[in-house]
Amino acid sequence: MFCFADGTGEALAAMLRPGNAGANTVVDHVQLLDEAVAQLPVEIATGHHTGDDASSVNRAVQIRADSAGCTEGFVHGCRARNVGFAVVARANASIHAGISRIHATDPDGRWHPARRSHGDPAVRSEVAEIADLVDLSSWPAGTRLIVRREHLHPGAQRSLFPSDIYRYWGHYTDSTGDPVQLDWHMRQHAHVEDHIKRLKDSGLERFPFSDLDANRAWLQLVCVAADLVRWFQAVCCTGHLATAQPKRLRWTLWHTPARIVRRAGNVIIRIIDAWPTADELLAAYERIHQLA
Repeated sequence: MFCFADGTGEALAAMLRPGNAGANTVVDHVQLLDEAVAQLPVEIATGHHTGDDASSVNRAVQIRADSAGCTEGFVHGCRARNVGFAVVARANASIHAGISRIHATDPDGRWHPARRSHGDPAVRSEVAEIADLVDLSSWPAGTRLIVRREHLHPGAQRSLFPSDIYRYWGHYTDSTGDPVQLDWHMRQHAHVEDHIKRLKDSGLERFPFSDLDANRAWLQLVCVAADLVRWFQAVCCTGHLATAQPKRLRWTLWHTPARIVRRAGNVIIRIIDAWPTADELLAAYERIHQLA
């Protein structure tokens, strides 16, 4: 399991569990959350540790999770730490009944056009809030349920509500604001797959040891190396290299052919003629030199 910083993509915390561990183990989820909060800067993490005052409605830290985090124990653990939550909903009878009530009482007035990733209104997707139509009494106070529907397309999974016309998807959250905006914000969670892909390209795809603790150490090294690369990209790179995957960085920067020349007490790096990323490499070096 991983917890990433949304702004930078760095792995705040990672946990390698045995193969028979359950996907919805609340203890592991909460432990990972605590480890992730501990990695945040002090000015951000203050007020979000175990035992801190959870009465504040201004939850500057929010955790987004897929349906594995859709457990009351986990979201109550978030509330106990004054951490906001947005977790993907899993299908249940209460959600089915709530969506059915929309169709029976207000089929048009409750749905609003969703937002695309760039902010413009979607044509075939709509969003509605149905917190008043479902039973949320066991969830933390202020929990909302946002549901999104989109016309079925080839390969779409009908996971949240059975329908021959729409695919339904939703999430629970305690955030304030417009449901359409909250739906857009939650869907941005999908780029966590890019972070996982980056780790796989950096050594996570195969664990080299038979011992679990040794593989946990390997996981730690992979995360540290990937975070160093992410900060190098954020601080020293511009353009396409600032967001490039590790494989591209290897073949455009790390594997750059060059010769080390020592002359008059200076060390000179001579890059091969016409190397396509020579300018980007020089610019990155200049930024490192300015920071040193």
